[in-house]
Amino acid sequence: MRTATTVEFSGAPGDVASFVVETERLGLDVCWVAEAWGADAPSALGYLAARTDRILLGSGILQVGTRTPVAVAQAAIALSNLSGGRFLLGLGASGPQVIEGLHGVQFARPLARVSETVDIVRQVFAGGKISHSGDEFQIPLPGGEGVPMRLSTRAEHTIPIYLAALSPAMLRLTGRIADGWLGTSFVPEGAADAYFAHLDRGLAAAGRTRADIDVCQGAEVAFAADEDELRGMLAGRRKELAFSLGGMGSSSTNYYNQAYGRQGWAEVAAQVRERWQSADREGAAALVTDDMVLATTLIGTEEMVRARLAVWRDAGVDTVRLYPAGDTPEAKLSTLGRAIELVRATG
Repeated sequence: MRTATTVEFSGAPGDVASFVVETERLGLDVCWVAEAWGADAPSALGYLAARTDRILLGSGILQVGTRTPVAVAQAAIALSNLSGGRFLLGLGASGPQVIEGLHGVQFARPLARVSETVDIVRQVFAGGKISHSGDEFQIPLPGGEGVPMRLSTRAEHTIPIYLAALSPAMLRLTGRIADGWLGTSFVPEGAADAYFAHLDRGLAAAGRTRADIDVCQGAEVAFAADEDELRGMLAGRRKELAFSLGGMGSSSTNYYNQAYGRQGWAEVAAQVRERWQSADREGAAALVTDDMVLATTLIGTEEMVRARLAVWRDAGVDTVRLYPAGDTPEAKLSTLGRAIELVRATG
């Protein structure tokens, strides 16, 4: 398996860049830059491209709907050319809270919007004149004075496109059109039905197999010295998971909650969401079990994490995206270094 991590430029840019430089020294393969509701990813990625030499850099993710597809392609080409071909374009639909609540763009027909965006982006990458007639995008705009154009710049390297997907429909689309899948809330024991059945249907529809796509899954990694320390760690993670199940998304749309529901926790996920939405944060966290935390993370003693990585590998994960625990950058780098060595030993 390859190793990756995700950073967000929410603090001092120099500190984040120094952290990424150190991850490259540790031998990390990929660094994804999150956008979420913080700093924009392309600016940060350009900065990191100038500070690094080997590591692959990806947008994890650019939110479809906040930029035109051609603007997405322009940024991707610039970042790929600046980095010497080290850029991976990660795209995702996000959710209604961010798209509507922050950007003021209607969160409608996300599947069609993502699909058409990828079509247009690849058309731009090919270097020809851009023309698209779809339900979401019309290029050139009909009835106006514009005619098809091509960019004055060219992609000097291949730019893989990854899609962030949790829902069955988005997973099928990912299988049909993407070079990689960015996933989360991943339970390897339930992944065959919850995730891979849908991804494989999309792959088969395009005449492809699992070997044609990079399965990139993320999880927090933390090492406990013993069972007592592990219990303390788990207690702190219950509220974080309760936030994902109850607070991520809008009052009616939460893809994380749905993903946990498809993997065996439908009843408790619904109860957590209900309590969170009613402002009972402590009650919501109390419903989260240790098994729910352990199933979707890489938390435990070193022996537990090593065994868990083997399960992830055998489930079909190609790239493991590690979110290292630690109160300081040095502590996070120490955790990440230990995890990288375990991944290498796992194969």
